Amino acid sequence: MSKDYKYKISDEELENLLEKYCRNYTKMAEMGRFDKIVGRDTEIDQVMLILLQRNRKNACMLAPAGVGKTALVAGLAQAVVADRVPSYLKGAQIIELDMPAMAAGTNSPGEFQARFNPICRGIAERYHDPDLPRYVIFIDEIHTIMPTAKGSAYSGLSEVMKPYMTVGDLHILGATTLDEFRMYVAVDPAMDRRFQKVNLSMPTADETRQILRGIRPSYEKHHKLTIPDEMIDEVVKLTEEYMRKRSQPDKSIITMDAACAWHNMFRGKDRTLCIEAVYMMVAKETGMNPNAFSDNKMNTEEVYDPTINKVDIGGKNFNEAQDKA
Repeated sequence: MSKDYKYKISDEELENLLEKYCRNYTKMAEMGRFDKIVGRDTEIDQVMLILLQRNRKNACMLAPAGVGKTALVAGLAQAVVADRVPSYLKGAQIIELDMPAMAAGTNSPGEFQARFNPICRGIAERYHDPDLPRYVIFIDEIHTIMPTAKGSAYSGLSEVMKPYMTVGDLHILGATTLDEFRMYVAVDPAMDRRFQKVNLSMPTADETRQILRGIRPSYEKHHKLTIPDEMIDEVVKLTEEYMRKRSQPDKSIITMDAACAWHNMFRGKDRTLCIEAVYMMVAKETGMNPNAFSDNKMNTEEVYDPTINKVDIGGKNFNEAQDKA
């Protein structure tokens, strides 16, 4: 590309659009904003392999909520910052579209799409310049941009991307569940064939323990607590047994974080996370009596604490929470 080539979207305009409507994961990784990503090296390598291809270089991560789709994108950004990527991806800018910001103040789908088109065009027309970094556009809940997603404020945005994806001038990284991909994306053959699927399996209990141990320093620093291995083991054990409708590692991470917060509120003098805090937070999520998690035998009537069940959180009592846990 000649040096005097004039872009239709100027550098200043593109920079302003990216600043206004996107979040730059690469810059956040440089700032140390993300926890250490553990156990996703294979999936990150798979995404890199897709991005390196000449055709069909768009990846869509498929997994239930809470398994770690966004964390994988953070891991990719960390790999870029640490220079653990092929030369093609060195310095790559991984940006997430901020859909609510882009939709704010618009009165029609056309007006919303008009905000997105300059971003696509600006990135696409710089794709072939070897002196510029690659841009990877991350779209969470990518099924919401499909025309078939009736009721979505972002419906039809895929039609803006499609021409640029057809000629191979965009790298798109999407995330959604398998069911939603089948329901909304796969019904459009043109979009379906432009994506390669990356399936993220829910980590096992042992893998979840390794993930929690990997991110433990960040939580110890935030809460100013020591989190022993046995507390991590207990968190994983209890969430596996009593919160089966939710996914690992999300439910264990949330429980560990909440237990540390509870400990600081009620057992602040002791700087080591206690088992009582773990029991209390699992009880809070399930509506069960905290004593039911200990080795003490309890009557069936005592397992569910009527006092806890009467507590109302966000308009839903803990009986309802137990049904969803």
